[in-house]
Amino acid sequence: MAKHDASFFGRRELARSALLGGASFLLGSRASATAEDPAAGREFINVRQFGASGDGKTDDTKAIQHALDAAAEVRGAVFMPAGVYLTAELQLHPNTALVGIPTWNYSEPGGAVLRLASGECKCLLNITEGWGATVAGLALDGAGLGKNIHGIFLNKPDYGKHEDAFRIERCQVAHFSGDGVNLTRAWCFSVRHSMLAYNQGDGLSLRGWDGFLLDNWFSGNARAGFAARSENASMTLTANRIEWNGQENILITGGDGYQITGNFLDRAGTCGIALRGGHGPCSQMTITGNFLKRSGKLADPESHDSSQILLDGARGVTCVANNLQVWQDDNGTGAWSPSYGIVYKGLQDCVITNNVLYEGALRQLLVDLGGHGEGLVVKDNPGRLFKIPR
Repeated sequence: MAKHDASFFGRRELARSALLGGASFLLGSRASATAEDPAAGREFINVRQFGASGDGKTDDTKAIQHALDAAAEVRGAVFMPAGVYLTAELQLHPNTALVGIPTWNYSEPGGAVLRLASGECKCLLNITEGWGATVAGLALDGAGLGKNIHGIFLNKPDYGKHEDAFRIERCQVAHFSGDGVNLTRAWCFSVRHSMLAYNQGDGLSLRGWDGFLLDNWFSGNARAGFAARSENASMTLTANRIEWNGQENILITGGDGYQITGNFLDRAGTCGIALRGGHGPCSQMTITGNFLKRSGKLADPESHDSSQILLDGARGVTCVANNLQVWQDDNGTGAWSPSYGIVYKGLQDCVITNNVLYEGALRQLLVDLGGHGEGLVVKDNPGRLFKIPR
């Protein structure tokens, strides 16, 4: 092969591999395995060679875990071909990956599906101490089993000596009796291009900091789309669609250092975005350029939970250039909501300005509950109340 042809071939194969999420390398690696040692000399391991069937009937827990254990020995990756793999709890190891090719859609799993096989687990995929790990291209299906079982779970007794640095990418995590992703004392991580949906807890529940949530769906969870109820800080939420969750679409309690920018927040059960006090005030946050539509679907219309944005006891927060809209369900039924646009109380050194509230609330666009310190600026928030058609 000529030198320039070899160079082109390398670039072409690299591009093809990138499109498949690395799967072409994984598939090509099968030839180096042996029957005696299916992981011999390889960094990429096909889970089928460890005996996983993926037929939706056989318990594949041991086979998948053996593949993950083998990957840990070489800091490698386990590839999962398309299929439905029944499994109980799996443990992911440091500096390893569990990957497939995503073919799931908005309402159904697809591609490599990990389906929970037992209601006695605490989670399906445990990434505790799995620092530097990657979960990509999979559909995790909780099948509604058990009680408070999470899809992906990290639970550390303390924050440890180094960053977690895990990645969750292009995954669907749905139908768990707990949270889609539950992170306790996590720091330095990313969740990208994924769908956390239809879980009985939160889409993602966080205790920790230094995370990136980019270009995800948080849809139809019974509690919040994203929730941080314990200590939390330094989070970036950008270009997510957060919708139809039973409580807040975004709930932050006593957090610090957030960028909430360019998200679409639709049909929250209570507030679209709620910053609440608790173990301390929310501080140093930017809420900018988000679209919030028909929040407060399930809230008492008399309650301030029926609002697009609630800022309670915050410090150093900018709420700028957001667009707010009243509406009802897609099919023209259901309650019109919310009653209120932006509700604020006990703020200090905060700015609420240049938000557009055209038909942004039913009863009151801006609700000032008082108790503020110095440095509050509220101005130039044009809009009008929505009148329900008769």
